[in-house]
Amino acid sequence: MSVTAPATPSTAVAPAAPVRGLDQLATFRAVLWRDMFVTSRELGAFFAQVFLQPLFMLLIFGKVLTSLGYASNDFANVLLPGVIALNAFLIGLENTALPMVMDFSFTREIEDRLLSPMAIPLVAFEKIVFGAIRGVIAGVVLIPIGMLMLGVTWPLSTLLPVLGVLTAGAMVGAAMGLTFGTLVPPHRIQIMFTVTMTPLMFTGATQFPLRALDQLPWFQVICALNPLTYVSEATRSLVAPPGVQSVPLWLDLIVLAGVFVLFSAIGIRGFMRRAMD
Repeated sequence: MSVTAPATPSTAVAPAAPVRGLDQLATFRAVLWRDMFVTSRELGAFFAQVFLQPLFMLLIFGKVLTSLGYASNDFANVLLPGVIALNAFLIGLENTALPMVMDFSFTREIEDRLLSPMAIPLVAFEKIVFGAIRGVIAGVVLIPIGMLMLGVTWPLSTLLPVLGVLTAGAMVGAAMGLTFGTLVPPHRIQIMFTVTMTPLMFTGATQFPLRALDQLPWFQVICALNPLTYVSEATRSLVAPPGVQSVPLWLDLIVLAGVFVLFSAIGIRGFMRRAMD
């Protein structure tokens, strides 16, 4: 009479784990879609943020200096991929760090997300993905505009690989943004951006190839420590003329993967710490 009784509980519990995983994935998609929908209603402000700085960089460095004879006509082939990489990277970083500060200190919107049926690390990863999507859009929309401004053409076959590199660069920027947004106190976030943005921009090999700095080894080392350098070099390796020496694409991608894992781990840990406070 007691042979079949213990079998019932074990068969009832087994299917629960996949269902929870699917529920979390559905919630992740819903939250991401909501963020994208909000972005679609703020396109004016978003495109102003995306275009203003890079367009002036392309105008001054690629058009004015070239017209005045201070830069060669070939400089546009070096500059454009670097500025596009810069745009994807920085927009990914800014659009993760600043909303994170706002969510935790002013709007408290993050509390609603923490109550959703989604693990806390997944909430943090959604912030990275959303920031990266905005970064990719910022990089992609600049390609045709930059080509028209500077008179540069790229082979059609390079566009898909460039999209992949920009995605990797935007993901790295967003992971760094998550780290900054969770570890830096809210009242010091503006100081952080002031202190870090300018060095990131001008040591990220956006206006020059890294391997061209052999005569300035101290500056070459500084640039090699900047993750943005490997986004610029990877983009340039795909579209620049053969005479422009770039860091090999495979090495760029390995470095970017390592940086992404490092900053994602630090950022998600910081996010969990702030969520528990």
